[in-house]
Amino acid sequence: MSINKVQEEIIEEFDILGSDRESTIFYIMEIGAKLPEMPENDKTEENIIKGCQSKVWLSASEAQGKINFLADSNTDITKGLISLLIRILSGRTPEEIIQAELYFIEKIGMGNIIGSQRSNGLAAMIKQMKLYALGYQAKLNS
Repeated sequence: MSINKVQEEIIEEFDILGSDRESTIFYIMEIGAKLPEMPENDKTEENIIKGCQSKVWLSASEAQGKINFLADSNTDITKGLISLLIRILSGRTPEEIIQAELYFIEKIGMGNIIGSQRSNGLAAMIKQMKLYALGYQAKLNS
């Protein structure tokens, strides 16, 4: 399934909630609760995403030219946000991740839901995922 197809699925899921901010936040936290466990030994200082208000750990691995992400956070809503990004970007090639335009954030009105501090953190998460992709792309092309 393409990156855009996954984004469309997410947009449809959030459309069902309408403009009910409380339900939307609860749904984001529910999504985060389903995030696969990140091993404790991956929760290191170098895996913390800089620029997030909450603690967010993100690690990446490569297998057969595809990047897989693992993450965790100390807050439920942030865990939900990184979970959405993993759903879209994990299992993709570095090129797909680097070139991905994540328009779902605007389409579901995420900025209105999470506020400016968390929006900055979300941008930092995306940036870190793309940096991992750039690193693996360089490694795979060498």
